[in-house]
Amino acid sequence: MTASADDNTVVDEARGPLAGLGILVTRPAAQAEPFCTALTAEGASVIRFPVLEILAPSDPTNLREVLDRLADFDIAVFISPNAVQRVLNLALAEHSWPATTKIAAIGNRTAQELKGFGRPADILPPRRFDSEALLAQEAMQDVAGKRVVIFRGDGGRELLGDTLKARGAEVTFAEAYRRGRPEGDTGELMYAFSRGQIGVITITSGEGLRNLYEMVGKLGRMWLRKTPLVVGSERIAEIAQELGFKAAVETAEDPTDAAMLAAVHHLAERLRADGA
Repeated sequence: MTASADDNTVVDEARGPLAGLGILVTRPAAQAEPFCTALTAEGASVIRFPVLEILAPSDPTNLREVLDRLADFDIAVFISPNAVQRVLNLALAEHSWPATTKIAAIGNRTAQELKGFGRPADILPPRRFDSEALLAQEAMQDVAGKRVVIFRGDGGRELLGDTLKARGAEVTFAEAYRRGRPEGDTGELMYAFSRGQIGVITITSGEGLRNLYEMVGKLGRMWLRKTPLVVGSERIAEIAQELGFKAAVETAEDPTDAAMLAAVHHLAERLRADGA
């Protein structure tokens, strides 16, 4: 059976290495299709349930003002693929990217999105894609007197900006988008849990995991806590532990579709070995 991109329904149940495994995909609706297609091709039964909604920034005027003076910045940091999409769609429609403004990306998915716009990252951690890893790069060490703009969503961790300020940089934050909690109907999701149709939950955002936890209510949390997880970072694994998840957790190398798919395979092997 096939579902539309924004339905919370089972997509396929073909034979393959993941046949018989029900997988909950929680990516935002507009970003879920490639991952769902890859899982379906491997035989998984996919249930879509977006736990994040990407919205326009609360103050789009501020973002445009920052883009108008983009050449003033020495480094532009992109926190996520969503930041890349929102910023470069605006910036490249009205400006050329300044040759003197280096681009830093916090992870592989963000770097891939930048390449799609023809703007490869100048600064990218080789592994462990988070603020700490980016801050450890040589180009982010000696930043005294440099002007840095951080393109991000609303809120989020302050570690990156605080550390750069402590190192002497002049930091500007630009809200490129807002994250919201979707008003999704959990009825079909609860039915799938009650029927044992969800064997693995995939999560690529700590905020998304918290949203899922809140959206499913008390009964749903009982199922969540005993369902194995594939997460896109160590930080998400820590949040799962804080929320009381008890089942197996597999941490992908990064939140890209390829890394998440590899982690799903690894977890499936673990589950089969445990059940043997």
